[in-house]
Amino acid sequence: MLRGIPNCITPELLKVLHEMGHGDTIVVGDANFPAASTAAAKGHVNLRCDGHRATELVDAILQLMPLDDFVEKPVIIMNKTERHKDLECPVWDEFKDIVAKYDSRGADAVDFMDRFPFYTAAQNAYAVVSTTETAPYACIILQKGCL
Repeated sequence: MLRGIPNCITPELLKVLHEMGHGDTIVVGDANFPAASTAAAKGHVNLRCDGHRATELVDAILQLMPLDDFVEKPVIIMNKTERHKDLECPVWDEFKDIVAKYDSRGADAVDFMDRFPFYTAAQNAYAVVSTTETAPYACIILQKGCL
């Protein structure tokens, strides 16, 4: 047991967060995100965090990992497709509130990326975290900064 480590951070995830360097990215995907195949596309790590929401994981990760302040938008959320343009996504506000807890830029550190470009960007991530998040469009990429 360690003090100060959120319970949803598995030993494997803690190792990955520690291994990541400045500028590396990590994806937190919802239950529908093709995490295993996305990670496998370039031989990257897929970590399962079943039983946890994406928001819970993002909050826990940002307790431990600073966001990159060398880039304007170190947080990328998957945007809705045209067919879902009227779909409400309250999870986005949750993500922005979590980012604001740990980064003084708040929502200004957050950007959106369309679905297929998001998938491409996710293939370049150091790791992909699978959650059982059921909120729609609850996929996010975090870019690691420096201490």
